[in-house]
Amino acid sequence: MTALDAPAGAPLAIIDSHQHFWDIARFSYPWMSPGPSILRRNYLPADLMPHLRECGVASTILVEAQNTREETRYLLDLADRHPLIAGVVGWVDLQSPGVEREIEAATAHRRLVGVRHQVESSPDDAWLTREASIRGLRALAAAGLPFDLIVFPRHLDTIPILAERAPELRMVLDHLGKPDIAHGGFAAWAPRLRRIAQFPNIYCKISGLVTEADHHRWRLDDLKPYVQFARECFGIDRLMWGSDWPVCLLAASYEQVWQLVTDYTSEWSQTDRAALFGGNAARFYMDSKTAG
Repeated sequence: MTALDAPAGAPLAIIDSHQHFWDIARFSYPWMSPGPSILRRNYLPADLMPHLRECGVASTILVEAQNTREETRYLLDLADRHPLIAGVVGWVDLQSPGVEREIEAATAHRRLVGVRHQVESSPDDAWLTREASIRGLRALAAAGLPFDLIVFPRHLDTIPILAERAPELRMVLDHLGKPDIAHGGFAAWAPRLRRIAQFPNIYCKISGLVTEADHHRWRLDDLKPYVQFARECFGIDRLMWGSDWPVCLLAASYEQVWQLVTDYTSEWSQTDRAALFGGNAARFYMDSKTAG
């Protein structure tokens, strides 16, 4: 479980494109299942660092876990204090009448590299295509920030509509759109993913798959068809790897998640692996921020 080797022998700058920190004493997380859970405790940088060292991961993209300005400010403060965090995907009220001012205030922080809204938890399945949402997402595109799509399969049909109405918005689909791996959901998911991949401004994260599989009996072979299909649809230049730690702990350790994807990609070219394990994430999140 060591860093991949670059062609010249130097280690690649591996970026985990999707992980979370949270403080349950400071914030509430309604999406967490009630009752005892491995997730219902604090997860902070000191908890993650040993796993990054073990796997040779250089830095991470820290993604919001609560749709509030307060949590985003907290995550940005963590990023200021911990160099392992390459950037933060935070939250902005994209349906606010003053969304342009909200985005301007948020982008003043150099570590904010993207925005996410938890569509999966919204009571409105058509959130992505509402007029107020489209207006806010167009403003996000105008500011040069990308948008993380966190959805369930039932939301996938709304993404092409959004892509057509906000063609300048760069997006990345978290967790392959959460296919129902545990119950054989490939056939219902695959044509929707193919349709989404036709839009060149949409990327896809190979992340969160173990938690969509059977938590106790998943195998690499259960996940392979989904990863292979995503590569066929998006090509290597629009895929990025993410651990989804600590949510992944419901089904696997950080090291197991890292090992399964490195095993799967062991026969890929070094160029393709470099793109998946860091190059694409840097280009998607950080390059445009630097240019701006």
